Amino acid sequence: MRFGVRPRLFYKRFRLGFGGISPWGSQNTALGRVSSSWDSFAYSSASESCIEVHSPEEEVVIALGSNVGNRVENFNRALSMMRKAGVCIKKHANLYETAPAYVTDQPCFLNSAIRAITKLGPHALLTVLKEIEKGLGRTEGIRYGPRPIDLDILFYGKLKVSSDTLKIPHQNLWERPFVLAPLVDLLGLGADNDTVACWHALSGRNGGIFEAWEKLGGEDLMGREGMKRVFPIGNELWDWSRKTHVMGVLNLTPDSFSDGGRYTSVENAVAQVRLMISEGADMIDIGAQSTRPTASRISTEEELSRLLPVLEAVVQIPEAEGKILSVDTFDAKVASEAVRNGAHVVNDISGGRLDPNMFSTVADLGVPYILMHMRGEPSTMQNDENTTYGDVCKEVANELCLQIKNAESFGIPTWRIITDPGIGFSKTLEQNLELLRDLSAVRQGLAANSVAASHGPILIGPSRKSFLGKICGRPKAEERDPATIAAVTAGVLGGADIVRVHNVKDNLDAVKVCDALSRGTLYRSN
Repeated sequence: MRFGVRPRLFYKRFRLGFGGISPWGSQNTALGRVSSSWDSFAYSSASESCIEVHSPEEEVVIALGSNVGNRVENFNRALSMMRKAGVCIKKHANLYETAPAYVTDQPCFLNSAIRAITKLGPHALLTVLKEIEKGLGRTEGIRYGPRPIDLDILFYGKLKVSSDTLKIPHQNLWERPFVLAPLVDLLGLGADNDTVACWHALSGRNGGIFEAWEKLGGEDLMGREGMKRVFPIGNELWDWSRKTHVMGVLNLTPDSFSDGGRYTSVENAVAQVRLMISEGADMIDIGAQSTRPTASRISTEEELSRLLPVLEAVVQIPEAEGKILSVDTFDAKVASEAVRNGAHVVNDISGGRLDPNMFSTVADLGVPYILMHMRGEPSTMQNDENTTYGDVCKEVANELCLQIKNAESFGIPTWRIITDPGIGFSKTLEQNLELLRDLSAVRQGLAANSVAASHGPILIGPSRKSFLGKICGRPKAEERDPATIAAVTAGVLGGADIVRVHNVKDNLDAVKVCDALSRGTLYRSN
């Protein structure tokens, strides 16, 4: 672990070695000049002719841009319209806020991209996208000027298309950081199929799209050159890269391992929220279902009866203005009611595994989702079967990726997902330490399947956990705050973006020092 350097992905390890790719075939058709490599065309070197072979489905990449109106809502509506038109979205990139290019006297753009499957041909797809743009209010204006939505086809299967109305790959793809950054997000660190390998080949570089991105500046562009990753919460675009954010814990349960029974009254709960905000909490996580080891599940009705009176009261206090409120639940109905009553985020320790309706509910709510790794449920998570790993960092990352993939299939874009490796959940003492020791390996493991997930925020929650008590000989949870500070320090220096803690004041001081070391962020006292 190097102080002063935030963990980064090792793109340079990725080498495709495209030397064996067969020549491109091409054909003049009614669509214009259409070409493909590999298996999409039968190629004859003797006659220099080829026969187009259409697949019933093609994998495509579509870029999104907006700088007029509610940009996130424009994206949401465009994605919904794409799905209805026969575009099955599989992966989402992160959101990037970027300075305008070419015509600079206009608002900043929001950019992203999606990977999808469609049976529409390239020009039919173009027609659909143009209709969506029109439906969302785009009109003919100055080139590169303001627009509520801009939809461009970057790749269509293995095809190259050149006609009067369409060029694939997009002709300016390789010179635009605001296009390449989302494109990189849609990939894994390896080519997961022949089509993706073909996209890499089109870059003309041995290192594929990753090398093209690095040539433009890569990760060094983030926060500079008018470009940053952002995360939508409420009506705000949250730049989580500036500092590590502190989430204060509010347990409304009578049997929580740390502070059970202390905040079951609305008055006490609100007082604790006020205290945590005064101590510097950026976020407040409110939970009414105990998730300690061996905890039993309560009914939806009981969870709501504990949660809603407190949440409704917290929303009303002036101190909560501008703070992020999350609901800690694995019950979809509770999540839905909490958001309707003021919660901004759903924090699900099960990562969607304990309620089959959670992903569809969160997709409909359109709010950020904290997806945590856990095996089993609280009553079974610490048994031998659920704590058996070969490589804990790799397996946690792989299992998180599977749930992220499932979440995306229900319509939760990656740009709304925060990942949590689940420290203290279905992990032994040694495994918890390994995750804290090598959090960058978890991020790298996420990147193997989804660079977007690896570029998103990571949350850790080691606060007062029993493994810290075992190490330090502290059987009482409230005596584990110094150990928590040590664990939080390791996590933040390892790349955590959010820390979930009971003691906000002391952990915030630790976070400030870590940020000064690793992000170059200095906090100033008032």
